[in-house]
Amino acid sequence: MSDDQKKTVHDTENEAAENIKFDAETVEKADTDTDFEMPEGFPDMDENMFGQVQEMMAKLERVDELEKENAELRGKLGRLAADFEGYRNRTAQESAEAQSKGVSKAAEALMPVYDDMERAVSVGVDDPAKLIPGMQAVQNKILTIFAGLGLEVTGKEGETFDPQWHEAIQVVEGDEDDQIVQTYQLGFKMGDKLVRPARVVVSRKG
Repeated sequence: MSDDQKKTVHDTENEAAENIKFDAETVEKADTDTDFEMPEGFPDMDENMFGQVQEMMAKLERVDELEKENAELRGKLGRLAADFEGYRNRTAQESAEAQSKGVSKAAEALMPVYDDMERAVSVGVDDPAKLIPGMQAVQNKILTIFAGLGLEVTGKEGETFDPQWHEAIQVVEGDEDDQIVQTYQLGFKMGDKLVRPARVVVSRKG
């Protein structure tokens, strides 16, 4: 075999080896890229860029979900505010009605007292001596009405002085300490609530 023939055979063998090597590399690269499929329309996008795009799309979808949740919460808040406004209006109306009924009830209870006072004055014009008993009867009737409304009298003479219910306008010498010896103005309380303090004179041992 001549030298030219030997050279041709050698070149052919090298070319065949290079083709085999290229095919092996192609197969290996194809095996590593089986998990990544390039989307159509983006021929120059690699796997890393595609992952970033997917992450961005996921975030956009999350933003859309949050906007929907926000809209739902705003709707609930609006309905809650409307319900509260309705409740407040109803409460204010009910309170006004209750106050009106209370005033009407108190006035209705005092009307007979006015009638008694009018009769006492009419009798006292002709006979002044009868005026005092008539006025005392009116006082007793008023106290009865107050008791029916839940008011309790406090500050009568002989009671023990209590600053929670009584206001001492004067202190005088007496046989006992903190005893009410004179009442200038009766006080009234309703349970544990003071309606009006009694104005009294209190004794103190000398």
